[in-house]
Amino acid sequence: MYVLELAFDDDERRLAARPAHRERLSRLRAEGTLTMAGPWADDSGALLVFRTDERGLRDILAADPYYSTPGVTVVGYRRWTPLALDDEDVMNIRS
Repeated sequence: MYVLELAFDDDERRLAARPAHRERLSRLRAEGTLTMAGPWADDSGALLVFRTDERGLRDILAADPYYSTPGVTVVGYRRWTPLALDDEDVMNIRS
């Protein structure tokens, strides 16, 4: 699994690009690639959790123009090994 952290600023182009980005996220969620995602409470950025390897995450970033839209900054990403999950989620991570 990988976590991706984004930072936002007030550029209106970010808001214009967001609906298409959310549609992509919905497809990734339906495919089982996106585990969870959401903005920080103050809307200064977001955290996304993907069930993929580094190459898969890079492909996701390259395929979605939102990540290079003015107003969106990819702060970073890193591999994550969660410990406290529902049994079903743990089974999916191990497979």
